[in-house]
Amino acid sequence: MNIEYIKEIALKLFLCDSPTGFSKNVNMLLLDLLKELGYDATLTNKGNVKLFIEGKDHSKKRATSAHVDTLGLMVRSIRGDGTLAVTNVGGPSIPTLDGEYCKIMTRDGKVYTGTILCSSASVHVYEDAKSKPRDLDSMLVRIDEKVNSKEDVVKLGIDNGDYIFIDPKTTLTPSGFLKSRFIDDKGSVCAILGVLKELKEKNLLPAYDTVVYFVNQEEVGHGAATTDSDIDEFVTVDMGCIGKDLAGNEYAVSICAKDSGGPYSYELTTKLIQIAKENKLNYIVDIFPFYGSDIGAAWRSGVDCAGALIGPGVHASHGMERTHLEAIENTMKLLYLYLTTK
Repeated sequence: MNIEYIKEIALKLFLCDSPTGFSKNVNMLLLDLLKELGYDATLTNKGNVKLFIEGKDHSKKRATSAHVDTLGLMVRSIRGDGTLAVTNVGGPSIPTLDGEYCKIMTRDGKVYTGTILCSSASVHVYEDAKSKPRDLDSMLVRIDEKVNSKEDVVKLGIDNGDYIFIDPKTTLTPSGFLKSRFIDDKGSVCAILGVLKELKEKNLLPAYDTVVYFVNQEEVGHGAATTDSDIDEFVTVDMGCIGKDLAGNEYAVSICAKDSGGPYSYELTTKLIQIAKENKLNYIVDIFPFYGSDIGAAWRSGVDCAGALIGPGVHASHGMERTHLEAIENTMKLLYLYLTTK
């Protein structure tokens, strides 16, 4: 598997802001990347990139997906002192946002920079600067413009409902670690693109007809809700959890047996485990206690398919995340083997 390709596209993807509902720019980037690989994908009305690949056998249809949408913030209201009150987009870990740089984009495309801060920001001024809970009610955005009132901010064109993009701080270390916000799930997007590149370079077709979705709005629960009712098997690629008594780590592909929505399809999950075991991949099987995926969205939309979940182990999810390129590589290998075998 071509890890150099993953390094190349990771920075492009991670630096392209795409909080849930704001997918245009990342979708255009994805369409370009897919075209470079020799694929013609389409864009749905909902904002999902969809790719159909003809397989060797047409008796079954498989699907895979990863989500391009990330966590973010929106302007909830403009405060009297010229700072911005915020509302969450998806479920970012709010305490980790204290001190993060951001951008505010208006509806007419103007972009301003700022910093996300607690309202008790200075230890020299506020007695509770260190102890105040970092939650949505206490967080604000300090805009890097000369503003001292709501009226000043309105003159900039900033309004309620404008997106606030959080700086992902994407870094690839010499030791192979990918550090960034939003590895959930752009790490998986990279993995699928790596598999698609491998198929093209080897001039291989999947074992069965295959649909690939790069979905928006997964972070709010309905990313892969689809009307494609003829899908037989659906293996989504999303981050693997790490921590507490879970088995996941930053070097392995996680195979999820159950999340908060219930068990995944037993036979399909077992098949993935067998593929990983037979090919000596670094894999683990795990339970994700506070988690949902595109399989749940597909099932709730009425898709009658077997569903399973795999993905690279990611530490500190919804905060300052980290994984290793080995986890992405193992995920790529498992997905590739699944798609090319019956």
